[in-house]
Amino acid sequence: QVQLVESGGGLVQAGGSLRLSCAASGRPFSSYTVGWFRQAPGKEREFVASIRWSGDNTYYSDSVKGRFTISRDNAKNTVTLQMNSLKPEDTAVYYCTARMGSGYYTEIYEYAFWGQGTQVTVSS
Repeated sequence: QVQLVESGGGLVQAGGSLRLSCAASGRPFSSYTVGWFRQAPGKEREFVASIRWSGDNTYYSDSVKGRFTISRDNAKNTVTLQMNSLKPEDTAVYYCTARMGSGYYTEIYEYAFWGQGTQVTVSS
């Protein structure tokens, strides 16, 4: 089992930045692919970004590519999502998620462990 706890959400004006962190406990984190999803009110949860266990491969949805950066520190069991040039449409609850193995995973059902989420609100 892996326990995930997100932090760093909050309220920011459009064009601003936020840095989300995901802290993992339980099994060694280094063998997991970690992802971020988000869910806006009235919408389905959607893929945002993911990073393989080695940190060498990262993936982004088209809506955040070029603005968000995912990174990880396996020694500290943390994954970070740096969000720049935020837009009101980025407003959502952001969830950290993880699964064993290294690959390109963008679907909810592909991930086994989820955090409770952190709210990000971008005002116009």
